[in-house]
Amino acid sequence: MRLAWLRYSVCDMSRKKSCGHFLFILFICTVVHAETFKYMRIGSKNDVQTKPSAGTAMMGGGKDLDEAFRWLCTKANGGDFLILRAHGDDDYNQYVNDLCQLNSVATLIIPDRKSALEPAVTDIIRHAEAIFVAGGDQALYVNGWRTSPVQVAINDHIAAGKPLGGTSAGLAIQGEFIYTSMNDADDGPNLSSPMVLQNPYHVQVALARDFLKVPHLQNLITDSHFAKRDRLGRSLGFLARIVQDGWSQNPREIGIDERSAVLVEADGKATVVGTGKGAYFIQVRHQPEVCQPNITLTFHDLATYHAPTGAHFDLNTWTGSGGDDYVLTVDKGVVTSSRPDKSVY
Repeated sequence: MRLAWLRYSVCDMSRKKSCGHFLFILFICTVVHAETFKYMRIGSKNDVQTKPSAGTAMMGGGKDLDEAFRWLCTKANGGDFLILRAHGDDDYNQYVNDLCQLNSVATLIIPDRKSALEPAVTDIIRHAEAIFVAGGDQALYVNGWRTSPVQVAINDHIAAGKPLGGTSAGLAIQGEFIYTSMNDADDGPNLSSPMVLQNPYHVQVALARDFLKVPHLQNLITDSHFAKRDRLGRSLGFLARIVQDGWSQNPREIGIDERSAVLVEADGKATVVGTGKGAYFIQVRHQPEVCQPNITLTFHDLATYHAPTGAHFDLNTWTGSGGDDYVLTVDKGVVTSSRPDKSVY
């Protein structure tokens, strides 16, 4: 944006043939700049300061949920709504703008570490009343944004009591523990439940911690597309690894299905919305019996709560209403359930 202004000023002040030369040089600079980060905005060109309210929108991926976005917009209180992503375009801008009454809606694409170090990037983040992290590949977020000013700016946003949302990869980075997908090959299979259950130390089980500090989401890991893509088994493997590797003795999991969302209020009380199978809240009660490289996982007594659409869950007491409790067990890589119908989802 600054380069575009400079290009105009040079040509306006000097109506000579040499103006074309300046245009050529500055055009090249603009292209290089665009490859580092992009900022696309609709609505008011001027920021406004409102008083947002805290909350976390956790979305499981698939088709976007109008109800979840409206909730996040309400938290922004008419302010500036910012979509963060590592690649893609500004297709969320018009969608959110049509749903909500906001001062502005903008997309900031931060594709790599170089762009995450740009002062203009953190300045944009700090002026937002609500932040939503889009889906994609969470490895780009972890590699590009972690231990950068972007991480600091997002955490400052959260600490200031401003709302945060995310879907799919944007959900994956919300918990204290993260499945990073760093070791997934572009031309290889995605990490599946059978792969993890057969070997919880599979090379693709790449975990990290301490990216974002979201209230009520510490000591847990999140996963998306949960029932739709049969991700329960791999999540149990993640939990086993977190315990086995000494990160936590009693970690928790929130698995959210496609077209479902968990909307967490500032007090930790959450509501499940959407048309998917809802959310699954899992708690470890003791160490895994067997969690070793190249050996099938054995992990007993995992307390599980399934919260369908309309159910409520308190993240402080880890109890819910409107759903059902059951216990999951993994024996030599096979997951079973205490439910009468034996269903794991």
